[in-house]
Formats: sequence, C-alpha cells, structure tokens
Amino acid sequence: MAKKIDGKASAQGLRERVGEAVSALQRDHGLTPGLAVVLVGEDPASQVYVRNKGKQTLEAGMNSYEHKLSETTGQEELLALIAELNSDPGVHGILVQLPLPAQIDAHAVINAIDPDKDVDGFHLINVGRLATGAPGLVPCTPLGCMMLLKDELKDLSGKNAVVVGRSNIVGKPMSALLLAESCTVTTAHSRTQDLPGVCREADILVAAVGRPQMVPGDWIKPGATVIDVGINRVEGAEGKTRLVGDVDHASAEAVAGAITPVPGGVGPMTIACLLRNTVQAACAANGIAFDLD
Repeated sequence: MAKKIDGKASAQGLRERVGEAVSALQRDHGLTPGLAVVLVGEDPASQVYVRNKGKQTLEAGMNSYEHKLSETTGQEELLALIAELNSDPGVHGILVQLPLPAQIDAHAVINAIDPDKDVDGFHLINVGRLATGAPGLVPCTPLGCMMLLKDELKDLSGKNAVVVGRSNIVGKPMSALLLAESCTVTTAHSRTQDLPGVCREADILVAAVGRPQMVPGDWIKPGATVIDVGINRVEGAEGKTRLVGDVDHASAEAVAGAITPVPGGVGPMTIACLLRNTVQAACAANGIAFDLD
C-alpha cells in the first residue's frame, strides 16, 4: 500500500514558517507583506477560493486587500485597477482570480501585473525566468508539488519524471521545475503515443489533466511517487458529489510507493505557496534576504 503524502500537514508547516517570517519582517524591518486579490464576477468556486485566500493571508499576519468587481466590468476598468495596485507600495502581491468573464482578455490582464508582484507566476517574464533558471515567482500549484516531492524523496536528481498535462498553469511550469532538479522530464498529453507505456517509465508521475480518474494503477511503475493535481467533482452515492483526482486511487495505491490524496494533497499547498510567494515578493521589493524553504 502506497504511503500517503500529507499535503495538509505540509501546508500547515509552510503557513507556520510564513507566519514566523512575517513576524520577523514586522519586528526587524517594520514591514507587513500585503496581498491584493481581484475577483471579477460571481463564480461560486472563485468566491470560495478568494475567501479562503483572504482568511489565510490575515491568519499569517499579512495585509489582505480584496477587490470584487461586477460580471460586466470592462477590460479597461480592470487594467486601471491593476495599474493602481502596481504603484501601491503596500501591495507586494497581486492575484487576479481566473477564469475571467468573456469580455476580458486574461493574457492582457496577467501581463499588465508588475512581474515582481505577480504571485501567481503567470507573467511572461516570470515564465521566462523559470525556464532559464533565473530567480522569480513560480506558479503556486507546481511549487507546492515540488515541495511535496522534495519532502518525500529529498534528492530528485537523475529520476525519470513524467508530467501528464501541458497547461501554462501546471504542466509546463512543473516540467521546468523538475528539469531544474536534474530530472529527465517527459511532458505527456492527449496526443502522446502509448501514454500508458510512457507513464510506466516514470519514477515520478505528475497527473495534471483535469480528467477524473484517468490514470489507473496499471499505468504506474511499482514504487513510483505519484502527485495527483486533479480536483474533479463527480457524482457519488445518493446523488451527492465527491472530489476525485486525475488518478484512480483505488488501483494506484496498490502499486505506487507514495501518492498524494484528493482532497488533502496538492490543494492545501497551493494557497500556502501563494502566501510564501507574497513574502518572497515583499522581501525582494525591500532588498531583504529571503529563505523559507
């Protein structure tokens, strides 16, 4: 039976380290990191995410600034708000909650954020920094995955890693992070020939495709470490819904060496890494050494 990689416990530890770092910044530098979150529209899932982000930001001792705009907000209005936040010295991190309404170009909005305040790590400059090994802000979900992998495996050098999924939010940055750790990396996707065979070669398998239970146990190399990024809501017993990952856990647990559960695996690490990135941005803006890892 595979060992469970406890994302809840790891996230709690990271949040505690963030809180200690914030206390030290306030004590030694009179600096309180500030995170601004912008929500456009009434998407229920986005509202929950924003509420959780604000709550955890305050719990870590940071300043939280929430900007809620209507579903009909135009792109120019949103860009004007971002320009204000870019120039506000009390705001160190800016996050625009995705998805955005159809009338707004998400790429234009993301790239209007000051890259040094882009705590989501989606700005083209931060993408380039990650790809070339330069210091910068890294997308939160892949960063959380990497922290879980390092906690579990310590040294990733030389391992075969397969990332199933090529999104800009998870798949591509995950591959870049694994490459930076000297893994041999394959980025697989829906058109990969013999996807099961490719997955079976992986010492590290990261599933990030958004398809419920797509990866069965017989795609997994015995003893492999499996990171399941998927969060899919499916119908369960008695008409109730339940959360499942991109991996079929029932069959995978019998084969893998270690695996993240869903829920309670990668998910909790995402917001914890957002808080971490905000502290990193605040330190960088004020020329203060940063070390939270």
